[in-house]
Amino acid sequence: MTIQPTMQALQATDPSTPLQVITLPRPVPGPGQVLVRIAASGINPLDLKIRAGEAGHARHPLPAILGLDMAGWIEAIGPGVTRFRIGDEVYGMVGGVGGHQGTLAEYVAADADLLALKPAHLTFREAAVLPLIFITAWEGLVDRAGVKAGESVLILGAAGGVGHMAVQLAKAKGAKVFATDARSRAAIIDGYGAHFIDREKPVDDYVAELTNGEGFDVVYDTAGGASLDAAFRAVKAYTGRVVSCLGWGTHALAPLSFRAATYSGVFTLMPLLTGKHRAHHGAIMAEATTLAESGQLLPRLDPTRYTFAEADAAHTALRERRATGKIAIEIA
Repeated sequence: MTIQPTMQALQATDPSTPLQVITLPRPVPGPGQVLVRIAASGINPLDLKIRAGEAGHARHPLPAILGLDMAGWIEAIGPGVTRFRIGDEVYGMVGGVGGHQGTLAEYVAADADLLALKPAHLTFREAAVLPLIFITAWEGLVDRAGVKAGESVLILGAAGGVGHMAVQLAKAKGAKVFATDARSRAAIIDGYGAHFIDREKPVDDYVAELTNGEGFDVVYDTAGGASLDAAFRAVKAYTGRVVSCLGWGTHALAPLSFRAATYSGVFTLMPLLTGKHRAHHGAIMAEATTLAESGQLLPRLDPTRYTFAEADAAHTALRERRATGKIAIEIA
């Protein structure tokens, strides 16, 4: 009798209890899939919202294994996969929503279309925190806004996860980058070569000062709420484009309409939830690898190292805003 190998995973059962270690059959990769041994799992605010029962849009009811992002190496290849080989180091956003197994586990059977080769000089921890935030930045700036060299780009909430990716991506595309955040985070933004703007400064003041009152070609809102309202007032007339990854509130559209500008929303979970356009996510991650290997992209990683057994502590640090960058949990 053949005994199927097993693996350990962390399961969220309800908002009030710690993550539970469970033993499951090790996945077997199906057609179009690869089996990845996970070296590190990146955590995101969405993980906490799912765990708290506050993310119906993620369609990931408890009990569930959380975690969208990961980096690891391929241990088995399913039928039809030709892009990868056993032993390849890969990364991507592969699960943790839509009922798909998350990455707080020793292994995952991942759709190969969602993966790319890991940047060779990045650690597994660094690579594991990149996928969701880089894909979100790319879909906003490149897919929706079509940012071009020489354009002015304003990133609202630029020192956060998506924000610091958007700053680096816009710079890599040759844009002139301006970035808002708290005064205490000015050094972070300066370090990426963007022009820092104190988020407490009135929008009309910095639009007048920095664009001669014309507005910015592209405005990427990463915070939602009042930040998106500010984006509508900061964008250039006629040709300006506003994008947001948190445009879920109720907003007056008159400021945008009076500029004859456009707005696009970003919802990065769509390929995982629908099964459509997954290869585009793999292609975006390949772009991330190219940028990282050329020295134009580096995630801001919290220095604290968390093991598999310390995942609850990592979630608490994120929830209490004690992290000084993205958090990775080491699995293998």
